[in-house]
Amino acid sequence: MTAAQPLPYGRGSLLALAVVRLWLMPLGSSFWIDEMATVFVARHGAADPSLAVAPQVALSIYYYLPRWAAALLGPSEVVYRLPSVLAMAIAVALVARIAARLIHPQAAWFAAFACVAISGIDYQAVDARPYGLGTCVAAAGVLFLVRWLDEGSWREGLLFALFAALLWRVHLIFWPFYLVFAGYAVARILRRETRVGWLQAVAIFGLTGLSLVPVLVDALALFREAQAHVIVKPPSLHELEHSLRWNVVAICAAGAWIWSRLGRRAGESPAPPPPPEVGQAIRLPATSWLLFLAWWLCQPVCLFAFSHFTGNSVFVRRYLFLMLPGAALTATAAVAHFTRPAHLNRLAAVLGVAALIALGDWGQLWPAHEHSDWRGAARMIDDLAGPDTPVICPSPFIEARPPVWRPDYAMPGFLYSHLPVYPIGGKTYLFPFETSPEAERYAADLARGPLSSSPRFLLYGGNGATRFWRKWFTARPELAGWSSVRLLYGDVDVVVFAPPK
Repeated sequence: MTAAQPLPYGRGSLLALAVVRLWLMPLGSSFWIDEMATVFVARHGAADPSLAVAPQVALSIYYYLPRWAAALLGPSEVVYRLPSVLAMAIAVALVARIAARLIHPQAAWFAAFACVAISGIDYQAVDARPYGLGTCVAAAGVLFLVRWLDEGSWREGLLFALFAALLWRVHLIFWPFYLVFAGYAVARILRRETRVGWLQAVAIFGLTGLSLVPVLVDALALFREAQAHVIVKPPSLHELEHSLRWNVVAICAAGAWIWSRLGRRAGESPAPPPPPEVGQAIRLPATSWLLFLAWWLCQPVCLFAFSHFTGNSVFVRRYLFLMLPGAALTATAAVAHFTRPAHLNRLAAVLGVAALIALGDWGQLWPAHEHSDWRGAARMIDDLAGPDTPVICPSPFIEARPPVWRPDYAMPGFLYSHLPVYPIGGKTYLFPFETSPEAERYAADLARGPLSSSPRFLLYGGNGATRFWRKWFTARPELAGWSSVRLLYGDVDVVVFAPPK
């Protein structure tokens, strides 16, 4: 993985196989709902009036990438996801470079396989959302930060400032990562482990801060209405612990310790004090451990605290993805602590095989990216619905509430951005994200009119919304005796209502 080493055939082939299975083969599967929002922004632009209800959605430089990809190659699931594949490939290479620089040149392959062994990193590579780009930009920022602190070069410092300035522009939820940048730099300066002095550090970080002022203004403006976009409740301590993905670090460290013990019992000499250059286990400086642990823990801990302090929970799994390379590097450092550098590549191969077995979803030839088959559900509606068949479509977005939502909501619009991506037959009736007095009055009028007079009608949407409305319509006197059949497409439902025979 470094310029001085040729590509080892076995590890390179294994990594390529993992990328094909875990990243490339799911590319053609159905979009999930947020990816269809990406398609909407890419097609209509951030200035589309319907995005005013959720202005945070389009505030990302990421959307230029799927827009350019679709313009160049034509729109499809694969094309819209390609930018994330490329971003995550670069991110893994950057993480490997960081491992080679801060841990040991032999640690690069293990760090790469540790990334592939974490399901959230594989998920980002297939997801047409900003998170893969954010991980790539964060990793580039860390690499140039390390190089700047090692060499004291203004060029490296300016490159760090560039990527640090880009990170918050990829997604507003990435603000905790600036504590990682600052904390590592301060620690290196205080411990006199860098050529960079306080004056140069203040200049580089000051430049970064000035570049982020416009983003800060946007973030503060959005914070005033944050409650309207909250989709989860504040997390518990158990949810915080579960989010840390500590099992990957623990399994890697325990496996390396067992490997080292088995090696000693097999006749290897115990590891005396000499440095790693002569083949002993690696002892990292405290600042390297600080960087890896901060990268791993800062995002979840800060978002956990923010969610409880403000009451506006942002503790969403995908918002924590930025931490995952930190977990991979912590796992790599732990393994290097217990084993000799010469063993790292063998352990990397073992980890790669284990990741393929555990994450490969071998029960199906073409694994799905998400448990949301909107494409399959739309095709079923096309098969079932004639031109006049009523199709009730609750919005999958929490912002779809009165007064923004109304029965005559203008289409195409953000609140129903999934409908143009996978068009459906029939006559659509637009419902809000959740029930309301306005929605139930509208539904009652439909039940008395076009629904009860139709030979059948359909309900199409996420299973939370369809579960409520299925019960609601079943209880209506106008539809007494009607049957309802639920067709499942992951967490998307098509419910078919039919009158008595």
